[in-house]
Amino acid sequence: MKKRRLLLAATAAAAGTLLVLGPLTTAASAAPKPPKLPRLAVPHTVLLDGPTIAAVRARISVGHGTAAQTAAVAALVRTAESDLTAGPWSVMDKAEIPPSGDRHDYMSQAPYWWPSQPMTPDNPLGCPYIQKDGQRYPGADAITDHTERGVAWNAIRDLTLAWYYTGRADFAQRAELDVRTWFTNPATAMNPTLAYAQGIPCQTPGRGTGIIESSDQIVDVLDAFALLDAGAPGWTHTDHAKLQSWMTQYLNWMLTSTNGKDEEASTNNHGSWLDQQDAAIALYVGQRSQAAAIAQSAKANRIAVQIQADGSQPLELSRTRSWHYSNFNVTALCRLAEVGRHVGVDLWSYTAPGGGSLSKAVDYLIPAAENGPSSWPYQELGTFDQTLALYELHAAASEAHDGAARAAVRLAPAQGGTDLWPVEPDCQATSSAG
Repeated sequence: MKKRRLLLAATAAAAGTLLVLGPLTTAASAAPKPPKLPRLAVPHTVLLDGPTIAAVRARISVGHGTAAQTAAVAALVRTAESDLTAGPWSVMDKAEIPPSGDRHDYMSQAPYWWPSQPMTPDNPLGCPYIQKDGQRYPGADAITDHTERGVAWNAIRDLTLAWYYTGRADFAQRAELDVRTWFTNPATAMNPTLAYAQGIPCQTPGRGTGIIESSDQIVDVLDAFALLDAGAPGWTHTDHAKLQSWMTQYLNWMLTSTNGKDEEASTNNHGSWLDQQDAAIALYVGQRSQAAAIAQSAKANRIAVQIQADGSQPLELSRTRSWHYSNFNVTALCRLAEVGRHVGVDLWSYTAPGGGSLSKAVDYLIPAAENGPSSWPYQELGTFDQTLALYELHAAASEAHDGAARAAVRLAPAQGGTDLWPVEPDCQATSSAG
């Protein structure tokens, strides 16, 4: 209104007329009022700390949010605004039919596998396929499930967080539509399996490695469900029950299928991501002892195997995108540590017999997080994304009281220029094909 009054005054002055306005609004009274947020239950999150984000929400509600929190909420709102008119997305959108004959089954193609022969009428797929690590085959994206899942799950997370901190019902309602469309509406829902993820043409319809397509992001939607459970408008007990059923079936498939067992046996980032996924789902569906057992096993099976005494991760440094995957594995372990915190397992304080620890793995990344590729003497195909380490640094500073990480937070850049940690304090993942 003040902007409109000033515009009217300027227009009148230009026209040589006198426009009488009421008393000018003072800067203090013009300051935006904090949103009137309804009381909500403390969310039973599996990654984020429910009491912490509830306290942040309470401060924002009474106008006591910090400048960093205000900026982070504004960034969430900008993203959520665009999500209001996007989607909803479904596995039914793809043109391809999975080997099962059921389009409800998720399906994707291995991203780093390329045709080795020309595509001809006699060999339309260009088989056999060969692997090119770190080089994504554009044809793999013709199957839309991978891309749409990533976009849909990001939208669910961002819309829900934006609703939680602003109280805007339209954000919650759109998140609810996206959740139901992807997970629970019988006409559009994904079956709770990844049997046909990252198939290789002419070789295999699906692989355990394809599980990375859910494991690096599913915890985001689990926390979104928990936030909606805390009192979102339009969200029901039936919604909660359907998701509990879907996730229980999904976890059972992970624990019993050949693909799930193959991924569990992986010693690099794939194994770490599977552990954090399965532990988080177990916690979400009430299997706390299972979640604790998975988190506890990561000490010997992941940290001791993957991290050297100097903090380096040889299995990730050997990749053609070594910076990306070093961060990617640390993010998985950091997220698993956050899940473990909910069930009494402390991964941050663990040091392996060989001297490796999660904190050391974070500290190993600090020079490049501060200075970029000049401080990373390993191969990194494509653009060097210096922002990847920020949330790991935050977590190490907060959970492990790591002074070096705390100092580096001030120098490491944030993706998009806004640090979301003040309202979303977790190790945020950067999606990858594995």
